[in-house]
Amino acid sequence: MEGASQDHAEVVKRLRWTAEQGNAHAQFDLGVRYYNGEGVAQDHAEAGKWFRLAAQQGDATAQFNLGLMYDNGKGVAQDHAEAVKWFRLAAQQGDAHAQLNLGLSYVNGEGVTQDHAEASRWFRLAAEHGDAHAQFNLGLSYANGNGVIQDHAEASRWFRLAAKQGNVRAQNTLGFMYENGEGVTQDHAEAVNWYRLAAEQGDAVAQCNLGFMYESGRGVTQDHAEAVNWYRLAAEQGDAVAQCNLGFMYESGRGVTQDHAEAVNWYRLAAEQGDAVAQCNLGFMYESGRGVTQD
Repeated sequence: MEGASQDHAEVVKRLRWTAEQGNAHAQFDLGVRYYNGEGVAQDHAEAGKWFRLAAQQGDATAQFNLGLMYDNGKGVAQDHAEAVKWFRLAAQQGDAHAQLNLGLSYVNGEGVTQDHAEASRWFRLAAEHGDAHAQFNLGLSYANGNGVIQDHAEASRWFRLAAKQGNVRAQNTLGFMYENGEGVTQDHAEAVNWYRLAAEQGDAVAQCNLGFMYESGRGVTQDHAEAVNWYRLAAEQGDAVAQCNLGFMYESGRGVTQDHAEAVNWYRLAAEQGDAVAQCNLGFMYESGRGVTQD
């Protein structure tokens, strides 16, 4: 939610007076304070009331915030079509966040007919404003050929712009492109660099990917103990692939003391999430009676 910084209750009183006189900026600021509970009791319905008054006067940020409230059903009944209406009004004024959310509405077919070309058009407008999430989504459009001609090089360009702004999904995806040579020259060391940036921000998929690079010695010196460290971080967040890989490390004694019971524990967690490799491995552990009673 966009808006003003923290403030005191007495300022709210002055804001309310100005807002009641029809000042759109005051109406917006008062909406923010009700939304966040700054100087007043938090009240999303009251926030929506003030955002609407500002939005009806053409305030783009209020229009975007009101759209978000309809999109998420906060303070108002959820209504994706109404969300799209307000996103569009703000997007047409150049609000990058609204352009991004309007693009996502077209991708998901929420409140509008699904239209990937229209989604890409709005993503591009926001991406050219420097919005990292829009840059990532435009990269996805090019990577998958959704609404645009598939172009991995163009995808990598947009992913890079988002990744440099710290977008973890872009960092991880760019790492994957370097690992596999999609849209860029294959470079495992560069893949490791991008995976690490996302992994250090806590992204479980990147942590798993970085673990695999250490396990296989691609782009880094092979180090099974380091692989285990990254697999564990991802596995503890519920990443099924990492859980399966960590189970294998325990089964084989790579980077950890061999422990079949611990291997079974991790295989089971991944298997229960539907990971086929883990299901197969868990079945083999039961067949051979390793870490469990043979069954």
